[in-house]
Amino acid sequence: MTPDALKVADDLVVSMHYTLTLDDGEVVDSSVKGDPLQFLQGFGQIIPGLEKELYGMAIGDNKQVVVAAADGYGEVDPDAFQVVPRSIFPEELDLEEGMGLRMRDQATGQLIETYIAEIRPEEVLLDFNHPLAGEVLTFDIEITGIRPASDEELAHGHVH
Repeated sequence: MTPDALKVADDLVVSMHYTLTLDDGEVVDSSVKGDPLQFLQGFGQIIPGLEKELYGMAIGDNKQVVVAAADGYGEVDPDAFQVVPRSIFPEELDLEEGMGLRMRDQATGQLIETYIAEIRPEEVLLDFNHPLAGEVLTFDIEITGIRPASDEELAHGHVH
């Protein structure tokens, strides 16, 4: 089977251009002016609601996919907010609402992405939700390539 005859299915490397917009029309991300996104279909490397809609598409196919928050980055988790003392941040750090931070979890040592939700006189409210949590996502996509994954790619779980 030639690559042109392939249709998106599990264990294939898919290349696609996309533009991601929110309900208000704001363009959040796009690959159109760069290289297409490449991923292994069926490996959970893209959000579930988008991955599900790609099955059966062929090279050159275009589609608009609307992904509900639950099938994208999830709903906003009210338990994913934490108030911390302002004093834990260096004084010279100019904090701004919406600013992304990487913090180390003291229990596991893992780096965690967080965002400043609110700055108070003595405290900072941190939001550990993904920035697109709670958002309905609209993807305009074009499949630009499909090929069988190599044994190595399948074993490693990512495109080489």
